[in-house]
Amino acid sequence: MTTRSRARRAAAGVVALGAALALAACSGGGDGTGSDTDVADQGYVSGDGSFTQWAVADRQGPVEVAGTDYAGEAVDIADWRGDVVVLNTWYAACPPCREEAPDLVDIAHEYADSGVHLLGINGVDDAGAAEPFQQTFDVPYPSIDDRDKNAIAALQGIVPIQATPTTVVLDRDGKVAARIVGLAEGSTLRALIDEVLAEDGGGSA
Repeated sequence: MTTRSRARRAAAGVVALGAALALAACSGGGDGTGSDTDVADQGYVSGDGSFTQWAVADRQGPVEVAGTDYAGEAVDIADWRGDVVVLNTWYAACPPCREEAPDLVDIAHEYADSGVHLLGINGVDDAGAAEPFQQTFDVPYPSIDDRDKNAIAALQGIVPIQATPTTVVLDRDGKVAARIVGLAEGSTLRALIDEVLAEDGGGSA
């Protein structure tokens, strides 16, 4: 069985069981029902790589995130409604952010023709710190300069962001389909994206 096949089976199991782990034991990462029990805005701590999926009927949203990227361009994920969106929080000095960056870059290229958009959210760095990171890893997707915390605030009421990195997968309706707390392992994230892409018409009821 291939690594990707194992990841698909693991992701499918979360739908049945509510929540499971990608890399380590879960630390209160949600119950998979859409009524997440995490307490919002507890600060940034390292996550354990656990992931949660929400059934279509239980998804919250749509998420509204907009801001300005480090090139000075306006970005609004509402423009991507109808496609799958992956949001990733990061900052340049974050070790797991650097570790997962090559996988995120590969995923951005692999899914570019499948209607998948990636967006980074950086609440720590100015352009002087963020742009060298993006250049080092040849990041092909934009990141919002979120030092005003507006993007994180938009997420917090729907899916608490307690760790950096955190990766959130939104369905075609902009609703939260899955979340990885901590380092996003490539095969796990691909499996989560594939499941949302396979949904007919996204998360519509």
